[in-house]
Parts: sequence; C-alpha cells; structure tokens
Amino acid sequence: MGRELVLNLLKRGNKVIALDINESGLQETSRLAEDLKEALAIQVVDIASKESIDELTGKIIASFGQVDGIINNAGIIQPFERLGDLGFASIKKVFDINFFGTLYLIKAFLPHLLTRPEAHIVNISSMGSFLPIAGQSIYGASKAAVKMMSESLAFELKETNVRVMTVFPGAIFTNIRVNSGLGEADTDDSSKRTAPKGVTLPSVAAQEIIKGMEKNKNRIFVGKDSKILRLLSRLSPDFAYNFIYNKMKDKILKSIKKTND
Repeated sequence: MGRELVLNLLKRGNKVIALDINESGLQETSRLAEDLKEALAIQVVDIASKESIDELTGKIIASFGQVDGIINNAGIIQPFERLGDLGFASIKKVFDINFFGTLYLIKAFLPHLLTRPEAHIVNISSMGSFLPIAGQSIYGASKAAVKMMSESLAFELKETNVRVMTVFPGAIFTNIRVNSGLGEADTDDSSKRTAPKGVTLPSVAAQEIIKGMEKNKNRIFVGKDSKILRLLSRLSPDFAYNFIYNKMKDKILKSIKKTND
C-alpha cells in the first residue's frame, strides 16, 4: 500500500521521499516510478530508531527545503498467537514499528509542518483498532494507540494549518504477513494474482486515502469491510464481535495452531 501511495502521489505531480528499512523494496518502487523517478527520493531507515529519525529529518528538510505532509504507513502484524503465548520480543517489535515509529516521525516533523501554509499528517491505523480479532491482540492494541493519538492530535491542532487524518483499512491485498517475517514471499508475479473476494487492492486503497486527504477528512475508512464493520461496531458492539468471531474463527484458530506447532 505504501508503494501505491508513492506512485499515486508522483502521478499527481508531487515530490515524494520514501522511507523503508527494506532497500530492495525501495529500489523496486523507484523502478516502477519510471519517468517520474526524478521526483522520488528513497532512504533506507529504521523508523523504530528515534535517533535515526531525528537525524534523517534534519537532513531531509535541509536538502529539500520544505515538507508539506507525512504519511505513516509502515506497519507489521504479530504472529498468530494467543496473548498468553506471545513473547515480549514480538510485542515490543509490533509497538516499536506501529506506534513508536509513527510517534517518532510526527514529533520530528511537526515543528516544521507548523511553519507551512498547509500541511498533512496521515496515520494508518486499522479496522483492528475498533474490532478485536483473536490472534492479533497486540497488533490491534498498537493500532488502537495510533487511532487515539491521531484523533487527539487532530483536536490539538484544529486551529492550526496542520490537518491530521486517521486511516482505517480493512483487508488489503498486501504482503504484510511476509514483511512481518511470518511467511515466505510469493514467487508468482503479483500483478497476475487476483485479490480474494472482499479484499481491497492496494492501488484502490491508495486512491481512497489520497482523496480523503484532498477533502481533509478526519477519518478515512478504506474498503467495504472497514465501513460496514465500523457501523456495526457502533450500533451493536456485541453483535459485531460475534459476527467477526463466527466469520473468522476457523481460519484464526487454524493459524494459531499452525504457528504453535
């Protein structure tokens, strides 16, 4: 989804700086940018390192002169394990990337963004922030933390030039499981694979997010599943909980068992 956001922004005439810990992924994004790659800068960085982010922020502003928005898209899921079985190393890694990585980038860029005529902070939360899913308790907790931080920050900055938006993707056809170190990469050409029914393509998700940015929406729900389940969770939390449990329990329990075996 991050790659599609980069490519979509480039096509709209923006200059983009893409940050990732995966250098090969950045190089592939640059290749796909084709004739637009002159407007793209790539930088390998570990967003879970505050020191690295603080150092990089100064270099970016010095080199480019101005930054008008940041999109905090980096994120990983946890192993499909029950909370009682999940090790603290996995818990820390999820929070370091999903929550603290987002926090570090916001804190580093916010003073500069406040000097711009108009600026955006876009934080990717998750449908899992408002709907519990067994086997992903810590992932959901990290995304719920992003949600609350983002919405509180939007309130704090309401009278400023900085707009804060929280994005709630549903199921997106990405490699998040592989990128989280929980599986092997698919050797098939991803462009020839078809997304399962009800799963949103990353290109569609990117378009919805950017349209939401252009409209200065406070919250952006991506995918029919996110929109429907958000409504259900507000109208009847117990019904939504039981619905998602009955819908996914076999798959979830199978994943938990496979991980534990």
